[in-house]
Amino acid sequence: MGPLAALVECADLHDAVALHARLTTAGLPGLVDCVAGAQTVVVRASTPAALRRTVAAALAAPRGAAGTGGGRVVTIDVVYDGEDLAAVGELTGLGADGVVRAHAGQEWTAAFAGFAPGFFYCVGGSGALDVPRRETPRTAVPPGSVALAGPFSAVYPRRSPGGWQLIGRTAEVMFDIDRAEPALLRSGDRVRYRPVRELVELAPRPAAPAPAAAGPHLVVAAPGLQTLVQDRGRPGSAALGVAPSGALDDVAAAAANRLVGNGPDAAVLENLLGRLTLTAAGDQVLAVTGARASLDVPGVPGWRPAHGVPFALRDGEQLVVGAVETGARVYVGVRGGLAVPPVLGSRSADTLAGLGPAPLAAGDVLPVGADPGTAVQAPAPEPRLPAVPSVRVVPGPRDDWFPPSSVEAFLAQEWQLSPDSDRVGARLTGAPLERTRTGELPSEGTVPGSVQVPPSGLPVVFLRDAPTTGGYPVLGVVHPEDLTVLAQLRPGQRLRFTRCPAPELDPELGPRLDTDVPDTSQEP
Repeated sequence: MGPLAALVECADLHDAVALHARLTTAGLPGLVDCVAGAQTVVVRASTPAALRRTVAAALAAPRGAAGTGGGRVVTIDVVYDGEDLAAVGELTGLGADGVVRAHAGQEWTAAFAGFAPGFFYCVGGSGALDVPRRETPRTAVPPGSVALAGPFSAVYPRRSPGGWQLIGRTAEVMFDIDRAEPALLRSGDRVRYRPVRELVELAPRPAAPAPAAAGPHLVVAAPGLQTLVQDRGRPGSAALGVAPSGALDDVAAAAANRLVGNGPDAAVLENLLGRLTLTAAGDQVLAVTGARASLDVPGVPGWRPAHGVPFALRDGEQLVVGAVETGARVYVGVRGGLAVPPVLGSRSADTLAGLGPAPLAAGDVLPVGADPGTAVQAPAPEPRLPAVPSVRVVPGPRDDWFPPSSVEAFLAQEWQLSPDSDRVGARLTGAPLERTRTGELPSEGTVPGSVQVPPSGLPVVFLRDAPTTGGYPVLGVVHPEDLTVLAQLRPGQRLRFTRCPAPELDPELGPRLDTDVPDTSQEP
């Protein structure tokens, strides 16, 4: 799955859960994320060498269900009054009462997370409740909905679209960032659903008022179409269903930080298509990178900031970013970084899961961190995209779901970016691709850059806010360095894909799970 990730096929679900448990507790150097699926485990590493070691460890691991540790027992109270309860009774032949008895009368195992933070696919032992998804997904499923699809049961952690069959509801909070362990479940836990007549629901905690900014800060006078706080993201939580997030154009975000003298982890602003106005409270040093747009400080006649060059914004002055002229996303770095509260170790906004700061609105106050004490940096030339940029893609892991002609058609044609694209995925329009296999692919892990092909035949390239698992075959994975290209495309712009060779994953290059080998990689 590209140069930094791989998919390991397992014998079955229990084998996948066991392998996931072994890998995540093995202390493998360079392992970034490890996600179990219905029959697979996806691993993502920091370097190609670390990936080779992780794959070798996975292939050397004992197979089978041993090593899951039995998990905890978690009881979830359920009121069985779901909209689809009667329909599930008909599909299974059990009737509504029989569905309740079957669901509550067996023990389920939390196998893997995906779709949303805290959404755990739980598998039962009887198979009596194996039902298909709804033909037409709902646009909004209430939080706490208890649902069935295929062999799995799950609880929707938050309001979201969904096509599972709803059989009940619970008041349990499946994901809470204020808990020591945000997810109620973890892989390998045993789950019991307990029927109740009514639920005891805790009143939601009142939102704490935003503290008044005592030090230097920026005020959003006009946010434009979408302006978000982003840093390098929150990798390492994919097993909880948490996407990596972070700046879509990480090169432009890093350049903005470098220009103002920040370290690489400082938070910046990511703005879509310009029309952003910021007011300085206290003297600030800013830099604007990424998409090209006119820059102006109206209070200083006869002078305009330059793109890609650090500049001073004095107390009370405004920076006005006009509509973008080329590119799609503008990045604004401020000396000291944006000091909004971190969530799960990152200040990034996750637009799908609702983690981190909300999209900015007029009047929002953004505190600025302490001066880093380093010099601002000289500007460096930024790359400009050609009219039809080329994006490298590594074929697989599911290119065998397509005839060779479809793979060649994917590489041969020019695609256009659909207006439906966002930080979750770049949706493409063009000649649809045919598949040789029909039916659903058992859910398995994804990584940023995964090129999923749904039944429509029109590819979707997963970006940084995408779900951590998916159920459509992945034709290829975009090279991580080329995701910046997709970040700077506007709807209607064209692009092409070129084949990039997959890395060699020689199992002889890595340790066994019980071997303590330090990370001696010299790769950056």
